[in-house]
Amino acid sequence: MRRWQLQEAKARLSEVVKSAQGEGPQEITVCGEPAVVVVSSRDYERLKGSKPSFLEFMASSPLAGVELDLERDRSVAPGLGVVNPWSGG
Repeated sequence: MRRWQLQEAKARLSEVVKSAQGEGPQEITVCGEPAVVVVSSRDYERLKGSKPSFLEFMASSPLAGVELDLERDRSVAPGLGVVNPWSGG
């Protein structure tokens, strides 16, 4: 990945863009520290990808349709054994 100082990248933006399209990501630094990376729109779309919604993700689970026994263990009363660190005791 080629590194460009911000001032150079501003002066040669067209070259930065062409390099991103032809050679890959181009890093731009500010005060010597990495600040941003310029990537082609093709690379951006590939990296961004499409992610399913939470509902679609859950529906596609190999466990979709499996019945679970979610009965609560009532031998422990709710709240017992929980310590509130802000209560002072």
